[in-house]
Amino acid sequence: MAKENNFKVEFKYQHHLRSFHRHEAAESPRSCSLDMLLRRLRAIEAKQDDKFATIMDAVGEFGTFQRRLVALTFIPNILSAFFLFADIFVFTPQKPYCNTSWILAVGPNLSESERLNLTLPQAPNGSFLTCLMYLPVDWDLDSIIHFGLNRTDSCQDGWIYPEVKKRSLINEFDLVCGKEPNPEIVRNMYLAGLLTGSFLFGFITDKLGRHPSILLSLLGLIIFGFGTAFVNSFHQYLLFRFSVSQAAVGYAISSASLITEWLVGMHRAHAIILGHCFFAMGVIFLTGLAYSLPHWRLLFLVGGAPVFPLISYIWILPESPRWLMMKGKLKEAKQVLCYAAGVNKKTIPLSLLDKLQLPGKKVTTASILDFYSNRHLRKVTLVLCSMWFAIGCNYYMLSLRMKELGVNTHFAQVIPGMMEVPARLCCIFLLEQLKRKRSLILTFLQGALTCFLSLLLPAGKDGHRLRWPHCLTTELKSPLVLIIVLGEFSLAATVTVFYIYTSELLPTVLRATGLGLLTLVWAAGGISSLIVVNQNIAILPVFLCCISAFVALFFCFKLPETQDQPIPDSLEHLPPERRTMSEDMSSEDMLCDDVTEEVARNTIFNATMTNMDQDSLSNLSLQSGEEIDKQED
Repeated sequence: MAKENNFKVEFKYQHHLRSFHRHEAAESPRSCSLDMLLRRLRAIEAKQDDKFATIMDAVGEFGTFQRRLVALTFIPNILSAFFLFADIFVFTPQKPYCNTSWILAVGPNLSESERLNLTLPQAPNGSFLTCLMYLPVDWDLDSIIHFGLNRTDSCQDGWIYPEVKKRSLINEFDLVCGKEPNPEIVRNMYLAGLLTGSFLFGFITDKLGRHPSILLSLLGLIIFGFGTAFVNSFHQYLLFRFSVSQAAVGYAISSASLITEWLVGMHRAHAIILGHCFFAMGVIFLTGLAYSLPHWRLLFLVGGAPVFPLISYIWILPESPRWLMMKGKLKEAKQVLCYAAGVNKKTIPLSLLDKLQLPGKKVTTASILDFYSNRHLRKVTLVLCSMWFAIGCNYYMLSLRMKELGVNTHFAQVIPGMMEVPARLCCIFLLEQLKRKRSLILTFLQGALTCFLSLLLPAGKDGHRLRWPHCLTTELKSPLVLIIVLGEFSLAATVTVFYIYTSELLPTVLRATGLGLLTLVWAAGGISSLIVVNQNIAILPVFLCCISAFVALFFCFKLPETQDQPIPDSLEHLPPERRTMSEDMSSEDMLCDDVTEEVARNTIFNATMTNMDQDSLSNLSLQSGEEIDKQED
């Protein structure tokens, strides 16, 4: 009888326990339970099965192979900066005079000043007119001196540049007297090259691989960078500048993808920071050569000569093993990993190498349309686009502001270039202390504030922005230059941090395409700033910078943190759609290499079926208990 009472108590306890579970399930939606189970499953698998990170530990996180790979990016970064900014020094202003060498036939002993005085008309202030000359006559020298010349016309035999000590594109192709190159045309060709190159090389890098894309961009630097020294017309020069900007941005995208996928942790960030430092050193290198060399063709010949050793990259530059895995080339991925381990004097265990498998049942495919169709990737891309657009606007606005001040060309390049090196090195400290997102917000906020302040202050000689008094305009020129330099310092750090951040947010299958799209948006921000400045409306630049910076900072808070987290390789490795982007990407929420949605759903289904079986068993037991109670009664 006591046993039967205990049996009844036990069944009553199970009945109450079952009721409690039903009440708890009613309070929390089943969708949340499934989502939590999915996330916990992925977190466990991410910790246990991050096979590529484990293999990289066996290869060596930063051994001889990785150090050599980082060093290989130094020279191309210097040359990219050299070719991109060479326009600044080849269009130096020139003061032309009409070529009147015809008078030397009657007065071969005339000095240059005497020849100009006899053959060129003068302005009321006594200076020679640059685009007019006296027509030749069949007189002797004494008659010309006594009677003078009266009939004027435009220059017929070209121009001379007696006051110029350096040869530039201006006097090479006589781009004077109505033939002056429009600075906007040169700048637009440069930006057009960035726009098309970023899209084209982003697509090529993800489809053909990092190694072929880097080689193609280096070939472009050789042909269209070094080859600029041999152009025969101004239109050829524009074509070569368009192509070399494509090659430079293509190298930036493909090399960043390669470095991101070969290195891990802070080594990845340090490598990208060093690459950007050498890019800034390329600007300093360009400024020094331009100051010392007397001819613009020599500038391209001497400065572009180091591009030829880069041909050796055909044999010494490796492919990305992550990209090879995503494209189903498992054998090639294992070969390049073993080669890297051999250079580092390490050995990868065969058991560990055999665990390296393809990402799913078939080769991972992705296209540019996934930036729209994938919800998480769409949100991340929109936030990144807003930030890159704001950075482009503010950076170009500061550059244009510096030109308005009439600062010496060499000074305007070498000082910011020297400041950018410590700015980018400071990113190492910021990333270690504040991580990716906070470092980005801090540096961009400082750069946006300095840009806003520079737009409020008067612009040197004209000060047309906000109509400041002339005396105050002159006195504030030096502080304004300092503010602009500080703004470029902050934005240089912003670009470096954001490049690292962007590379880690995008999956391997679309990393280069995403970087290309974002570079396109950055160029669009620069074009927008040029259009706004040319409107000569004081409030428009301020409005553009403020609105773009506010929107970018607002959405930047919604980005996930990526520091100390494995980078995603495929779209399946991105966070689930229900999860908000503002949550930090802790180790529990990361995706593994082998866990797919199908496996997760099967696990959830099995767990659900187990619960249903337990419920059925509990119902059966409860019914048996009720029958026993009836029999006792």
